[in-house]
Amino acid sequence: MDTGSIAWGITATALVLIMTPGVAFFYGGLVKAKSVVSMMMMSFGALGLIGVLWILYGFSMSVVDTPWAFAGNPFADFGLAHLAAGATANTDLLGATFGATFAIITVALISGAIADRARFGSWMLFAGVWATLVYFPVAAWVWGGGWIMRLGDTLGLPAVIDYAGGTAVHINAGAAALALALVLGKRVGFQKGITKPHNVPLVLIGAAVLWFGWFGFNAGAEWLNGLANVGLIVVNTLGATAAAIVGWMAVERFKDGKATSVGAASGAVAGLVAITPACANLTPGWALLLGVVAGVVCAFAIELKFRLGFDDALDVVGIHLVGGIIGTLYLGFFATGTGLFTGGGLGQLTVQLIAAGAVLLYSFTVAFALGFTIQKTIGFRVTSEAEVAGIDTVVHGEDGYALDPVHAASV
Repeated sequence: MDTGSIAWGITATALVLIMTPGVAFFYGGLVKAKSVVSMMMMSFGALGLIGVLWILYGFSMSVVDTPWAFAGNPFADFGLAHLAAGATANTDLLGATFGATFAIITVALISGAIADRARFGSWMLFAGVWATLVYFPVAAWVWGGGWIMRLGDTLGLPAVIDYAGGTAVHINAGAAALALALVLGKRVGFQKGITKPHNVPLVLIGAAVLWFGWFGFNAGAEWLNGLANVGLIVVNTLGATAAAIVGWMAVERFKDGKATSVGAASGAVAGLVAITPACANLTPGWALLLGVVAGVVCAFAIELKFRLGFDDALDVVGIHLVGGIIGTLYLGFFATGTGLFTGGGLGQLTVQLIAAGAVLLYSFTVAFALGFTIQKTIGFRVTSEAEVAGIDTVVHGEDGYALDPVHAASV
């Protein structure tokens, strides 16, 4: 492989890796000041743990020999020893590392649903087991030769399209987030407006880092394809995200009379989520429309938790689950050449629905069972007293900000 493609592969891997600290900033700014360390540590904890597990056995599990295998053999190349000794180790190890960054951020995304009330040790236990039972196998299903990747051939329909993770990342994480929100229950005093972001600039920094890294997230795999479609992927990643910001702000202006900076940041993330599976299979105009749809629908979707009574603290369900579903199903209508309105029939929509529904149900079921087991054994939620006081000191022995006593009492 040419050195330029390898260089892009390294760059893209670094871009996706920095997205997890971006999630930490984004989530950290949204919580109260006395929970910011706890919130950010869940992302950094995932970065450490999932990175190790991926190298030990996760990568081996993410590739299957037969379409109907649940996952690859975790001991097939434990610690990547065989991969490192192979004739193509240079590119193989780079591909494995790129895959690790996706596993890491998928787990980190879940944490936003349980902000302000989760024990760190319990979170780490959940993260490791969920990655093993859910993310690694689902990655095999979608990208590693598994049943979702081969679904079109099996049914005589177009192949499932999930270029960068509408199912494997966002629907997967969003479904698990919903399950954990239900298991841990509502925060003390849960109601609309219970807390406001303690640091809006940190939220915007996080969103900016995510958008920056997302060009590696979406266009990164093109290093394996000789950068054949990189231009289309890049312009769609820009266009859909920008359009989603506009859509979200328009909803805020209509509903509340004012467009907010947090809303703009959330709209950007919603657009990024929606374009993730579709970035290589839409013309730029359809990508713009997808962005608007995602921004508008997700802006309304985040209100569902108040209507339905589940406490998804930082709107992982409303943005990642809903946005992932929108982007995945949108391809059934507008994917170039195979969408219902772009030259195809119902086949593309059919396989997209099956893939999205299967990942959603599997991830939710396992996450709920796992979270429930942890809660009933070692405990997953902190005490109400610790939650009200702010859990940074209780869980980590640290404060996010060195405030004097007078100001600290008011935060």
